[in-house]
Amino acid sequence: MSSKADCIFCQIIAGRAPCSKIDEDATTFTFLDVFPVAEGHTLVVTKSHFENLFEASQEELAGVIATSRRVAGAIRATIAPDGLGVFQLNGAAAGQTVFHYHMHLVPRWHGQEFKLHSRVRGDEAALHATAARIAGALKRG
Repeated sequence: MSSKADCIFCQIIAGRAPCSKIDEDATTFTFLDVFPVAEGHTLVVTKSHFENLFEASQEELAGVIATSRRVAGAIRATIAPDGLGVFQLNGAAAGQTVFHYHMHLVPRWHGQEFKLHSRVRGDEAALHATAARIAGALKRG
């Protein structure tokens, strides 16, 4: 597994930065976005540091997709959104703000304003509670 010292996602994976963790496996690490656009806004990241889709390994890309599907089902079971946006951005021009490959899973409701990013930090206790609910649904399968 490769990492980059100044990457916040690498720091989270290494346990040097806090997060509201949902899941971890051999190739992915899953946690709630600290600046969520909706309750349950989840990030699925590669464990190895890749800046974007063009650099990521096939194995870890496949892991992100498999994890995203499992976690999406847990989000649907616990949060019950009307829909779920799945987004992946490559490069600043595309809106990427953290340059470590990751997938956004964003619960959506009818009438909700469409946004990919928020500037409002989520409440830490609420994030941890939501992460625990989603993680619990994953364990129940």
